[in-house]
Amino acid sequence: MDVFLLGGHDLEMLEIKNILEERGISYYDKGLNWSDALLSAYREELKSCADSNVYGVELREDIPAGDNYQRIDHHNDYSDRASSLEQVAALLGAELTRYQQLVAANDKGYIPAMKALGASDDEIAEVRRRDRAAQGVTEEDERLAAESAEANTAIYNGIKVVRSLTSCFSPICDRLFPYRRLLIYTDAEWVFYGEGKAELVGLLDSDIKKGRVFHGGGDCGYIGAAKHAYSKTEIQQFVERIIKQYGNK
Repeated sequence: MDVFLLGGHDLEMLEIKNILEERGISYYDKGLNWSDALLSAYREELKSCADSNVYGVELREDIPAGDNYQRIDHHNDYSDRASSLEQVAALLGAELTRYQQLVAANDKGYIPAMKALGASDDEIAEVRRRDRAAQGVTEEDERLAAESAEANTAIYNGIKVVRSLTSCFSPICDRLFPYRRLLIYTDAEWVFYGEGKAELVGLLDSDIKKGRVFHGGGDCGYIGAAKHAYSKTEIQQFVERIIKQYGNK
């Protein structure tokens, strides 16, 4: 029997859940978000599924997984793979709908990937709206994102740098798109988006291996610090380092 363990909620994860339900496939969903999407959240389920094929979807493996476990992901060392939604569909022999293809493209390559599929402005806006909602972005987060984008944005060395008033960065990205390079941060985390992401992956390889930094979305995707992985002072140092890194480029 196949059993799926679902990771942090976003629109892609909800569509994976829909496919599993449509096909009557067993799954567990703890309603996790990106910051707490750990395999240990399913410790008891792993014990009860010792005789099943277990697939963990976008879960950070902080405990031993077992020989019957397979990881489904497209971040960090799996970033060269298809989106998790596409991987699950291929595993189950499911054909993605047009909408699900856009959801997969959005998760793997954001707005440019949806445009590459010929998505209309209305389709893009709807996928982005649903994705923010699936991530738990509230009306207050939207308001704070708008304020952050308008009042807390500066440009240094060609990078749009935003001191965010909310921990939800996606509504800021959507408001400031298109951008060449974007850096958003709070006292607890930072994320860089756009050109040069691959360069930062190389520079921060040791932090990535330690699980303190994550990345995805291809050469122009994103790279950022896990929430509370660094102190406020260290985050400010990262911000300054990234700004300096792209000086005159």
